Amino acid sequence: MKRYFLTGAAGFIGARAAEQLLEAGHAVYGVDNLNDYYDVRVKEHRLEGLKQYPNFQFSRIDIEDRVSLEAVFKQETFDAVFNIAARAGVRYSMENPYVYMSTNAAGTLNLLECMRECGVGKIILASTSSLYAGQPMPFEESLPVNTPISPYAASKKAAEVMAYTYHYLYGIDVSVVRYFTVYGPAGRPDMSVFRFIAWIDQGIPLTVFGDGSQSRDFTYIDDIASGTILAEKSLGYEVINLGGGNNPFSLKALIETIEHCLGKKAVIDEKPFHKADMQVTWANIDKAKQLLGWEPTIGFQTGVERSVQWYIDNRDWLRSIKL
Repeated sequence: MKRYFLTGAAGFIGARAAEQLLEAGHAVYGVDNLNDYYDVRVKEHRLEGLKQYPNFQFSRIDIEDRVSLEAVFKQETFDAVFNIAARAGVRYSMENPYVYMSTNAAGTLNLLECMRECGVGKIILASTSSLYAGQPMPFEESLPVNTPISPYAASKKAAEVMAYTYHYLYGIDVSVVRYFTVYGPAGRPDMSVFRFIAWIDQGIPLTVFGDGSQSRDFTYIDDIASGTILAEKSLGYEVINLGGGNNPFSLKALIETIEHCLGKKAVIDEKPFHKADMQVTWANIDKAKQLLGWEPTIGFQTGVERSVQWYIDNRDWLRSIKL
C-alpha cells in the first residue's frame, strides 16, 4: 500500500483518480477548496462516494495556501503527489486571469516547495491539450507549445516549466499528463457533454459556438484516471498525452448521440465561434502506449451512453444545477 497526496479530490478527474487508487488498496489524502466555479453540490456528490473508503482522508485546503500545505506535509508522509487541482475553462480564464495564475502556477509551486522541503520525490501534474493551439495534428508531446492562446493554457504552461525546474535542480521526478476533453458520469456542469444532456432533456436551446463542426478528442473519465495513475512510475521528466487517440468527434456528432440516447431532439442556438477556442484537438498517444502501457478502452458511443444514464439516474437533483 502506498500513500498519496491528491489535490482537486472533489473535482471531476481528481475524484475518479482517487477512487481508482483507493480501489487498488492505496491510501489517499485528498484536498480541495470546494470553490463555487460550478455548483458545489456536484463536488459534494463526488466526495460522498470517496468518504466511503476507510483509507481516504480529506481536508478542505486551497493549494494557494502554502502554510496549510506545509502543515500537512510536515505531519504526513507521502509516496507521491497527484496535482489534479486547477482552475479550468478557457473562456472564464479571460474574465479572471489572476486566479488561474495563482492556482495553476503558484499553487503548483507551493506543492513543489513542500515536496522539496519534505523529501517527496514524485509528482504527477495534470495539464491540458489547450497548449497545442496552432500546432499540426495529431498533437505530439515534442511540439513547441510556446504560444498559448488563453490565460488558462498559459497558466498550465507555467506549471509545467516550473515542475521541470524542480526536476533539474532537486531531482524531483515529474510526469506531466496532458488531458484531451475529458467526459463521463459526474462531469463538470460547465462542459459541453453535461450541458448538452441537460439542455436536450429539458428542451432548452443548446448554445453552440460556431456551426458545430469543431471537433474534440473526447476521452472517457475512467481512461483518464487510469492513465494518470500509471504515470506515477519513475520517468525522470516526461510530458505524456492522454487522449482518445482516434479521429476526433464533432460537436454535431456529440449532439446526435445524446439525442439518440434520450430519444429527444435538440434545439440549437448558434453563436459566433469563440476566438480562444481551438477548432480541433487530436492526440498522438504513442508515448503513453510506450511509457505507460496505456490506451483508452471506452469508446465514444459507450462513454456518452454512460454519461446520459448517470444524468437520468440523478435527474431529480441535477435539474436544479446551474449550467
